[in-house]
Amino acid sequence: MSRSKSSANWLKEHFDDPFVNKAKLEGWRSRAVYKLQEIDDKDKLFRPGMVVVDLGAAPGGWSQWTTHKVGQQGEVFALDILPVEPFAGVHFIQGDFRDEAVYNQLLSALNGREVDVVMSDMAPNMSGSKAVDIPRAMYLVELSVELADQVLKKNGDLLMKVFQGEGYNSLIQDLKGKYAKVITRKPEASRARSKEIYLLARGKK
Repeated sequence: MSRSKSSANWLKEHFDDPFVNKAKLEGWRSRAVYKLQEIDDKDKLFRPGMVVVDLGAAPGGWSQWTTHKVGQQGEVFALDILPVEPFAGVHFIQGDFRDEAVYNQLLSALNGREVDVVMSDMAPNMSGSKAVDIPRAMYLVELSVELADQVLKKNGDLLMKVFQGEGYNSLIQDLKGKYAKVITRKPEASRARSKEIYLLARGKK
């Protein structure tokens, strides 16, 4: 059976993507690593010895970059509904973050450790309908904020993928009440046609 035109276009875009090819050459697990790398270079997110939570971690590019930055004295706790091939320095939990049991499993794994950075590259499976997709995406954002409320240390940082739409302005106001600064980032590796942006909430109050 022949591929649909949209599927063929996606494959062409994917294999022509310089970030895809660069990731393969440099040994990173996904092109998404360059989004985090650019934000880290600009905002100096990570230091050796940090404790970091990575939500929506598969296939592991963000965790891979983070372990490289926090070093052997740091710890990364990664979670995704999809399996991730394990590697040194990451405590991986497979499960759906929307399930309370999985959420509690993550809290248990942290075992009271104060977290320096919570980051989320989570996104729902997109249907193409804004009325469906934006609320789904915002729910994942709200869960990330809730986790950060619980585990992030004072002056800690929260980095999240978001999609602008209903609930976005109230999210910004909520974050401004909880953090010293809220920054918007659109990394070069984020495809221009994508509606995603990244919010970096710095300095938890």
